[in-house]
Amino acid sequence: MATIQSTGVGSGLDVSGIISKLMQAESTPLVNITKKQASYQANLTAFGTVNGALSSLQTALATLNNTNTFKNLNASVSDSSVASASANSTAVAGSYNINVSKIAQSQTISSAGQVSTTTPIGSGTSTTISFQFGTITGTAASGVYTGASFDQDATQATGTVTIDSTNNSLQGIRDAINAAKIGVQASIVGDGSATPYHLVLNSSKTGATSSMKITTTGDSSLASLMNYDPAGTQNFKEVVNAQSANLTVNGIAVTSASNNVSNAIQGVTITAQKVGTTSVNLTANTTQIQSGITAFVNAYNSLNSTITSVTSYNPATKAAGALLGDATVQSVQNQIRSVMTNSVAGLGGGLTNLAQIGISFQKDGSLAVDSSKLQAALSANFSDVAGLFAAAGKTTDSLTTFVGAGPNTKPGSYAVNISQLATQGNLTGSLNLNSGPTTIASGTTLSFSIDGVAADVNLTAGTYTATQLASMIQSAVNGTAGFSAQGISISTKIDSNGFLNITSGSYGSTSNISLTNKSGTGLDQLTGVVNAGTPGKNVIGTLNGVTAIGAGQTLTGSAGSDSAGIQVLISGGSTGDRGSVNFSQGYAFNLNATLSRFVGANGSITNATNGINTSIKDLQKQTDTINKRLAATQARYQAQFSALDKIVSSMTATQNFLTQQINVLNGTTNK
Repeated sequence: MATIQSTGVGSGLDVSGIISKLMQAESTPLVNITKKQASYQANLTAFGTVNGALSSLQTALATLNNTNTFKNLNASVSDSSVASASANSTAVAGSYNINVSKIAQSQTISSAGQVSTTTPIGSGTSTTISFQFGTITGTAASGVYTGASFDQDATQATGTVTIDSTNNSLQGIRDAINAAKIGVQASIVGDGSATPYHLVLNSSKTGATSSMKITTTGDSSLASLMNYDPAGTQNFKEVVNAQSANLTVNGIAVTSASNNVSNAIQGVTITAQKVGTTSVNLTANTTQIQSGITAFVNAYNSLNSTITSVTSYNPATKAAGALLGDATVQSVQNQIRSVMTNSVAGLGGGLTNLAQIGISFQKDGSLAVDSSKLQAALSANFSDVAGLFAAAGKTTDSLTTFVGAGPNTKPGSYAVNISQLATQGNLTGSLNLNSGPTTIASGTTLSFSIDGVAADVNLTAGTYTATQLASMIQSAVNGTAGFSAQGISISTKIDSNGFLNITSGSYGSTSNISLTNKSGTGLDQLTGVVNAGTPGKNVIGTLNGVTAIGAGQTLTGSAGSDSAGIQVLISGGSTGDRGSVNFSQGYAFNLNATLSRFVGANGSITNATNGINTSIKDLQKQTDTINKRLAATQARYQAQFSALDKIVSSMTATQNFLTQQINVLNGTTNK
């Protein structure tokens, strides 16, 4: 409202006072609006407090809503200087004695000395250097093998480097090898002799299966420098031999190419540090679970206290909470309590409510934890506690694994029945490769189509036994970027007929293999007359008698059924009944889903506060409208009283004049 100003004092009227009182009466609606605005602001503050408490509870649920919280074990090592250990979700509690007798190391070889690192070697003709990795059988004397053999490791890709006139120096070769990132590290070491510079190659991987074989195709001078075959020509000397780690786990001998041993104990990685003896103890990670439960209970109690505060009424002081009787807050409280008091399906271990693990409601609506009861439950039913909190699954068949579930999966137990196991795409040749060695010509390339993806594969030239040939082909295919970039791989073997058998690494109807000649040695020397394989098959089965969807080894519950979206991986075994898969949506999962309906952009709390903000904006608009009207009214009053002031002032002046004249007249008469 505009400031009231005096119009003058000529009339003797208190114009300012009169207008002020009139405007005070006119402003009465603004007082009511201000009271409403204050009430709405109090509601906003209260809703903000509730929203913060809800968000804190949702954050506190994160640990308990993660199934890995209930799977990971603590790994403790008695002597960490000998070995360290870590466990993942598949590990099983237990104690293991570890004895490390040998540490894994990688092979290092050194070339003959060169006068210069920059002088060109050879004519500059384009030359391919191929690196194969495998096992050397035999012992080196002064770095040179005699009567040894080399067996390629089919799981390691063959790497190639091209050398031409731009990089055919010792330095250029070193840089080309390092840039290719093929599993070999190259360096140049000088020994101070007349020919001081040696090309030193170190396998990037440790283990006996990572020894090198180097084949050079092209320039003869480069071949004289680079060729290295432990079973033949050796232009390098071995400086350090490749070695696998040897250890025993509870008396059972274990060999590992790496010092990180992940296949000795299920779900556990042991890292060998030095020769010696130690022990590994795997225990349930109850500390993290207890911390998660404590955080959840504290956050819930804070929310309970917050809601009580904003909805309470004190009869003594007659003070009411800002949200007393608010339907939104009542709905929030009722829905949360409903989730907390209902039982869950569990994972078949008998745990279906919070009271069973020592979490109970108090008279004031808060939660309390009986630590002794919680610890006892974790000790007796650790594997089933996950079902009380997270969305978790558990199978009864060791070769059936719970993978996940969908948004429409209903908690429960579902019988698994398999009528067809998944298979891999496979191609089997018709040529007996055991009848004699096979020679792969230089420049041999085959076109492979694997799982619907096609790529050209370069085969390393040389003469191979059947087994060596299978290993070389597997290594070459799996090392081809067109396949490895998409996670596509194969495995190879020679079957009892001497035929080459190529198997896709994937399962299902999309798994298939076919071959086409490209250049060099033809398919007739490898697979005979066969160039196309047999596609794989998808798993076929039911969940609770309802036909499920098979894709590879994964069986998924059909839409519309109670098991919709649940996924189980059938990794082997037989057809027929395969036990059951139990699925539970625990308290943390259900509470998180419920809280998501309250907080966030589309939550009920947000909608309520948006409504209040809209009301506040409407009140502000009303205030602006009233203020404009009051300004106009004040201006009108001021104009009216200004005119009145002038009239009264004029009348007063006239009165004074007339009085003066009358007095004059009276005086004249008297004279």
